[in-house]
Amino acid sequence: MRRLTFSLPVALGVGLAVLPVAAPVFGPAAASAQTGAQTGAQAGTQAPAAAAGPVSALYAALQQIQAATGSSFAQRAQILAPVVDKVYDLETVLRASVGLRYGGLSGDDRQKLLAVFRQFTVARYVSSFKPGGDARFNVNPAPRPSPVGSDQIVTTHIGSTDDPDGTEIDYVMRPGPQGWHIVDVLLNAHISQVAAQRSDFSSTLASGNVQNLISLLEKKVKAFSEG
Repeated sequence: MRRLTFSLPVALGVGLAVLPVAAPVFGPAAASAQTGAQTGAQAGTQAPAAAAGPVSALYAALQQIQAATGSSFAQRAQILAPVVDKVYDLETVLRASVGLRYGGLSGDDRQKLLAVFRQFTVARYVSSFKPGGDARFNVNPAPRPSPVGSDQIVTTHIGSTDDPDGTEIDYVMRPGPQGWHIVDVLLNAHISQVAAQRSDFSSTLASGNVQNLISLLEKKVKAFSEG
């Protein structure tokens, strides 16, 4: 019997703090209002059906690194990183994950934090979907409207040969000038990756020193790369 070689909680970043939410969490009200105004104008030029495209691209890349037998962690990260850059709005995810404190960070601190958050996101996926894995990906091509603004939700399932139905993983997609991007991931349709990360990050940022969060993410990247 072949088994999945990844952990869904780890892959989605909810291993440390699983928080059920009724709807995706995207950050402070002021930021949400501004983003809603911007994306509302953009939604007319971004057909909702296209929202599934980035998710399919992500899954194709995960299949590629899963099939990359004999490759190193760094080699698989190089394959996946450009795809993560293309399909995620990492800055929006990071802003919502940090919460209100994000607005008080200097531009330099934001750039440093975003760089290591990108490494963390890529490393988490590469660690979870290892070569020789049996993960099977199914994407529903018909998104549904999100309760938030003009966002769309793309439903997917990650399973295996022995469990074709697998686990439901939903992606919250937001339209922008460069198309649709992932801004949150929901396990079993209601457990928000952003909410989990916010819970994890908040205690680290309690001292007000962003370097503490940068160091935490660097340690996580190192652990993923050695796992």
